[in-house]
Amino acid sequence: MDKINTIAALFDFDGVVMDTEGQYTVFWNKQGQKYLGIADFGQLIKGQTLTQIYDKHFAGLDDIQQQIRKDLSIFEENMSYEFIPGVETFLADLGLHEVKTAVVTSSDGKKMANVYRAHPTLCEKFDRIITADLFTHSKPHPECFLLGMELLGASAENTFVFEDSFHGLQAGISSGATVIGLATTNSREKIVGKADFIIDNFIEMNFDRLIRLRKK
Repeated sequence: MDKINTIAALFDFDGVVMDTEGQYTVFWNKQGQKYLGIADFGQLIKGQTLTQIYDKHFAGLDDIQQQIRKDLSIFEENMSYEFIPGVETFLADLGLHEVKTAVVTSSDGKKMANVYRAHPTLCEKFDRIITADLFTHSKPHPECFLLGMELLGASAENTFVFEDSFHGLQAGISSGATVIGLATTNSREKIVGKADFIIDNFIEMNFDRLIRLRKK
């Protein structure tokens, strides 16, 4: 299938494929309270990479950064990795219609290894798994999604991006793709205007509905 006809669906991971964002919020709330005296720190840094969090909130605090990194690694080893409702069925339907799919995540290989242990067949559900080591600029820069389009051989006009965070939604919009926001991490009210369409989960999603959502 050539680039003109290839349809691609790019999925962020946390809060889109896996229901993990609530767990991360608990972790970061504890770090914010412990080191900064901020009670709702988890919501404040939602969608940011570890580097972005460090640069903005823990600059120069090397010992604290190192401790957080160690604690985060242990936390991710013990997290519960549960699929967002309906995503597995949706992915299977996309496969039947020859839609190319990829995970596009700022997670690193070590974190994803934890996921693969919990879900050994995860890679079989996608054509590509694109992690942070494959791109230079983090969201909200669109590089990761543009890379996804390139690797799957699709144009922006035929690509759908599924995102939940503000940075991710902005990256998707900047890439030129049709952006479908999931109200899993932020409420519908908070992401209105930041995505072309909004869904709560994938339970009612299928190939036919996806094509109807493509922006003109």
